[in-house]
Amino acid sequence: MTFDNAVLTGACGGLGQALARALIAGGARVALVGLQRKALAPLAALAPGHCAVYTPDVSDGPAMAAMAADWTSRFGPPDIVIANAGVAGGFDTAHPEDLAVLRRMLEINLLGVAATFGPFLSAMQATGRPGALVGVASVAGWRGLPGNGAYCASKAGLIAYLQSLRAELRPTALRVHTVSPGYLRTALTAGNRFAMPGLLEPDDAAQRLLAGVAAGREHIVLPRRTGWLARTLALLPAPLHDRILLAQPRKPRPGEAGATEIPGVKR
Repeated sequence: MTFDNAVLTGACGGLGQALARALIAGGARVALVGLQRKALAPLAALAPGHCAVYTPDVSDGPAMAAMAADWTSRFGPPDIVIANAGVAGGFDTAHPEDLAVLRRMLEINLLGVAATFGPFLSAMQATGRPGALVGVASVAGWRGLPGNGAYCASKAGLIAYLQSLRAELRPTALRVHTVSPGYLRTALTAGNRFAMPGLLEPDDAAQRLLAGVAAGREHIVLPRRTGWLARTLALLPAPLHDRILLAQPRKPRPGEAGATEIPGVKR
């Protein structure tokens, strides 16, 4: 499968920027969706006339529908939509203010994916051509991790949503791909104080992701050895598994040193 017309959310982040560069270098027309126009403008400048910049909140359904309508009217239905927008941060149920973190993470990481795919489904199906819907989940969605309940819950929910969507679209030419990265060297992991085995550079991850989608792989783990490690740990008795993880420092909560900003959450 080749990518001629692509929609990419989360294009401001490390993986998003790498995906955008790879798609543009491959000759694709790319809808660059993110919150920071200043970060997207240099990407659009790489292929004048072949890119468009959009800055909606991915959890805002009407705004995403407007983006989709504009892009489709200008460039036609996409053949690949990559729902890459996501946020991460520590979470502690004992702190009432962290409920806002959980809510916002679910809005962006889970609702945002459905809001990204939905406006394009009918147009993509109408073409009768093969198409790809790519959801960027996480290995963290395979099992809950101490101090990371909001992120793990959002990504676990996303994995289940993608499974449902995949089943619904089996009779069509559209394919749903679940991407589960481990640790990537991006702003989302910069503040992590714990071990990050298999840390992958964004450009490497982008190439592997696109190659996996082109090959038709429904489940893509980046890198694969991180997935093997997670599955091996999952074989341990739960108390032992948890004890090992509890020995690691927790991910910083919003407002703590090293925490990444979550749009819409003020601390």
